[in-house]
Amino acid sequence: MRVARSLAEAVEFGPTAVALGNFDGVHIGHVELISTTLRTAREHALAPSVLTFDPHPATIVAPHRTPRLLTTPRERCSLLAREGIENVLILPFTALVSRWTPEEFVERVLAKSFHAKAVIVGDNFRFGHHQAGDTRVLAELGRQFGFETHVVSAVSLRGRVVSSSEVRKAIDAGNASRAGRMLGRPFSLSGEVVSGHGIGSKQTVPTLNLKTPAQVIPKVGVYVTRTFDARNESQSWDSITNVGYRPTFEGDQRHELSIETFLLSPFTPPAPARIRVELLHRLRDERKFESADALKAQILRDVGRTRAFFRRIALLKQGLGQERAELLQ
Repeated sequence: MRVARSLAEAVEFGPTAVALGNFDGVHIGHVELISTTLRTAREHALAPSVLTFDPHPATIVAPHRTPRLLTTPRERCSLLAREGIENVLILPFTALVSRWTPEEFVERVLAKSFHAKAVIVGDNFRFGHHQAGDTRVLAELGRQFGFETHVVSAVSLRGRVVSSSEVRKAIDAGNASRAGRMLGRPFSLSGEVVSGHGIGSKQTVPTLNLKTPAQVIPKVGVYVTRTFDARNESQSWDSITNVGYRPTFEGDQRHELSIETFLLSPFTPPAPARIRVELLHRLRDERKFESADALKAQILRDVGRTRAFFRRIALLKQGLGQERAELLQ
């Protein structure tokens, strides 16, 4: 994939079929846009491309509504590349860009930089100063500047439109399963493995302590997870992860949030320096136990439930079917 960070660099992409949007999280609604982009690109011998922004436009036009991002620009590009996108322009969104009229945006970005022949947007797409442009305006400008406009309907899941905001709500609520369905993959946290307090290895069970730059963190609780060595993702482990404040050891005071992962199978030392933790299912709330032994006993019960979860997953993969697997829960 080629990644540009200025309009001048994007000139080399064209002619293109380009999808427009923030693409934060690259969820199943975004994938629908990408699928249309890829199909249109194949039909007309164009380069499948994406325009996204950094920082998020709300940072400039409505700072009080700036969302916590699900993905960094680098993660976004990696996910887009996995879907088949060949070119991405991460346009720096500035106060000057926010004041462009719809006509200026189309001429400068789509016509002169992307050499767009097809533009793909969602049905709620707005652009230009004060969001003056919509899909109708874009189609009119497309006829003027020589590109077709394709409007893709929103994707719904169980009666609700899939969006980055809905994914964030699911994660905030601890609903890892729903977040995963909307993303089309498990929600994950990545970062460095750091030293903990040493209590787990002495009194309960040893854990990997994750330090992540992620802006969206799941609701406090205990989760069934799968952990990957971020530097060698062929190495992975079934695991349990506690997101919380360690109330058994820290008392009632709220200390720094910790993300501690217990692997269900051993690794060959040294421990991975960076990990990626996929959250699959929420087991329970975090709570305070009367002793380290009581906490350890609960962790062992969590291990049993987690192993049962992965056995059900294995049965599904063997083709026994969803209904049969659900009977085993």
